[in-house]
Amino acid sequence: MESSATHHPHLSRRFGLLQATALNMTNMIGIGPFITIPALMSAINGGGPQCILGWLIALLIALPDGLVWAELAAAMPSSGGSYVYLRDGFGRKSWGQLMAFLFIWQFIISGPMEIGSGFIGMKQYLSFLMPGLTAPQMRLIIVGSGVLVIALLWRQIKSIGKITVALWIGTMITVAAVIVGGIGHFDPKIAFDVPKGGFDLSLGFVMGLGAAARIGVYDYLGYYDICYIGEEVRNPAKVIPRSIIISLLAVAVIYLSMNLSIIGVVPWRNFVPLTDSGPAPIASLFMERIWGRQAALIFTVAILWTAFACTFALVLGYSRVPYAAARDGNFFKVFGRLHPKKDFPHISLLLVGGLSIVFSFVDLSTLIDALLTTRILVQFIGQIGAVMLLRRLKPAAERPFSMWLYPAPALIALTGWIFLFWTTETKLKLGALGSLALGGVCFLVWSWRARRWPFEPQPTEPLPHMADSRQGQ
Repeated sequence: MESSATHHPHLSRRFGLLQATALNMTNMIGIGPFITIPALMSAINGGGPQCILGWLIALLIALPDGLVWAELAAAMPSSGGSYVYLRDGFGRKSWGQLMAFLFIWQFIISGPMEIGSGFIGMKQYLSFLMPGLTAPQMRLIIVGSGVLVIALLWRQIKSIGKITVALWIGTMITVAAVIVGGIGHFDPKIAFDVPKGGFDLSLGFVMGLGAAARIGVYDYLGYYDICYIGEEVRNPAKVIPRSIIISLLAVAVIYLSMNLSIIGVVPWRNFVPLTDSGPAPIASLFMERIWGRQAALIFTVAILWTAFACTFALVLGYSRVPYAAARDGNFFKVFGRLHPKKDFPHISLLLVGGLSIVFSFVDLSTLIDALLTTRILVQFIGQIGAVMLLRRLKPAAERPFSMWLYPAPALIALTGWIFLFWTTETKLKLGALGSLALGGVCFLVWSWRARRWPFEPQPTEPLPHMADSRQGQ
């Protein structure tokens, strides 16, 4: 047995298709649909059909975008996901440095924002479970949950794979309970109660549809979570693309079924518009209407399990991003350290987990719009640019997975992301653009002081062969 004195910390390939799919789906489902149905209906002003339309538009964006992720991840299965794709796609010695820096710049905020939304959802259902909780007690429970997530991730990836599958099973049981409960109590008059003028085409309808689609995309976020730990996946060229596609299709069916089950039992007019206290715990109200208060309380515990599982999956994947950047010399060196015995990026884990707890005290709707708007320009649109650039400049490069019907999926995803950005509130768009501009200035200052590109002349270098990112793994 290797002693600790001779042990060299390294990431191990332990995740297979089951663990990868479980990680993605746990992240995707999480607390999302249990807290966003009221917000989605408020965005588009009611009715089951409008709610479903928001999710369908989101799927038409997420599914082709998933093929973009699949192609990049299969060719570059490294820790860090988008960081690596942007860096290598735009050139390690040139524009890729800027794109990778801007990704980390926005990710340090948007990543913990996404995780924090899971803790926000937990608050709503904790209020249903224990209505007597005071605000300080609620904060203490949320902080404790965040600390517990970090503690569970403070171990080797092999053990984490088992925990991930266990949490995923609990999530699937919770979802199944909603779907089965709605089958016998579905009322089409309640589900398809459309307000007058609900589908009248107008600028307001289009903007509301964009808002609903952003919430729908938020619910799908996570179909790519396995990409962030690509260096810890067995046979990544096959496992990662399959897990992305399976996760998206499976969750799309689950969301449609859950949505119909809930809105066919609980009238949407009961929780639209949103109150100052945030989204109603709609799934608990759904169970209470069907089986009574006691059953609803038990089910609320299951939803809290699901929310916790989501935050666990997110912190796992996102903690690898600062690590990858630091290891590459594009972030503070301290975050590139691995635990000396357990082989995981412990400093990066503490950063992401800690910031997530902080963002758990922000308004949900604002948080969703802010994190998506911040990500769209660099991460999602940037990756589409990366895959198209690699296709053009490296047509003969090895691609273990090639997106079907290229370039149609990339162009569809690009159109969808532009639509979501355009329909976002102006102040958030300006905030996202301002943040990127500030990030660009910081990059120039940092590069000038380090005498890196664009201030140090670099030899002309073609875009790296995509297989280069796999060397040494």
